[in-house]
Amino acid sequence: MLRRHFLSASAGVLASSLLPRSQAADGASSKRLRVGVIGHTGRGNYGHGIDTLWLKLPQTEIVAVADPDPAGLASAQKRLTGSRPFADYTQMLDELRPDIVAVCPRHADQHHAMIVAALNHGARGIYVEKPFVRTPAEADDVIRLCKQNSVSLAIAHRNRYHPALPVAAELLASGELGVPLEIRARGKEDQRGGGLDLWVLGSHVLNLAAFFAGRPIACSATAFEKGRWAVSADVHEADEGLGLIVGDEIHARFEMESGIPVFFGSKKNAGDKTVNFGLQIVCTGGILDLRIDTEPLVQVLRGNPFKPRSDPRAWIPVSSAGLGKAEPIATIREQVAGHLRPAQDLIQAMETGKPTLCGPEDGLVTVEMIQAIFASHRMDGARIPLPLTNRGNALAISAG
Repeated sequence: MLRRHFLSASAGVLASSLLPRSQAADGASSKRLRVGVIGHTGRGNYGHGIDTLWLKLPQTEIVAVADPDPAGLASAQKRLTGSRPFADYTQMLDELRPDIVAVCPRHADQHHAMIVAALNHGARGIYVEKPFVRTPAEADDVIRLCKQNSVSLAIAHRNRYHPALPVAAELLASGELGVPLEIRARGKEDQRGGGLDLWVLGSHVLNLAAFFAGRPIACSATAFEKGRWAVSADVHEADEGLGLIVGDEIHARFEMESGIPVFFGSKKNAGDKTVNFGLQIVCTGGILDLRIDTEPLVQVLRGNPFKPRSDPRAWIPVSSAGLGKAEPIATIREQVAGHLRPAQDLIQAMETGKPTLCGPEDGLVTVEMIQAIFASHRMDGARIPLPLTNRGNALAISAG
């Protein structure tokens, strides 16, 4: 079962890992895809380069930018050469009806409304900053509307588009590292540690964990505040429009469809923020490690991790070419961290009708995993089955 799962995950990435040459790139006269950018200065701004990436693609041209902040709008228009400025994104969508809409603000409370507006105004493709949306209900609605309107949507969990991922999945499927035992994931664990870290940075590692281990079946979790059990008085509105959260320390365990358990932890100011952020797949014959937004993304440490050894062991990088091989893609950092591969994947999905590598269904899994942690804590750490029955914020009712 594990081998079948990893081979399936690998095939899904390999199918879209080779980026198609666009007609525009081939010099044909085909019109470029028109992009409308939505930002909000002071309320999430423009994400991590999600506005400017379209300037670097031969298939796209930015036709407009919307931002309710006058100074921010003026700055964005200057940055996004040739774009028409709008204070209201609905007016922009109504007048120009772009092919692609970039939903840039990091504040997730705006995402659902912006995505729905884009869907209702004829967008064929949508690229949205993470976290995707705030609740399973919002994700359900977006999935329904995307299917109803045949719209491609991609989420900016940019590591999901890394070409080393299928190589990592093949390594696990081949048995070269032995039997996968568990996945251990942690957030950045800086001053945002706990509930906020879970949303802002933990969403990246949970998204990757689900890629390797499949959909979550159940969750058991606990949250603490300043070393004590978190109670209803600790529940508060999170920064970045994420809704209600709780805890500056979180411990969670997920049962996954592959049978590999996933553990997530985050504790405020617990460690080196440049090191903690990532996940490890612990196997009987070694460890597969992924450090988010780094190069190399994937590394391997051979040997049984539970057996003390006196001889030194070195981490072996995994590139798109294979284990221990140099990365042949010279611009890999720009392509992944700069969102160029995700954008190309979105365009390919628009052209072929195939799913994006990280689409709304993947986003729903991540959002449900986050809300399941809070739901389990509310029930004193009880096992909570997934999909969740409560499709809203799990802390909207007093945590007790």
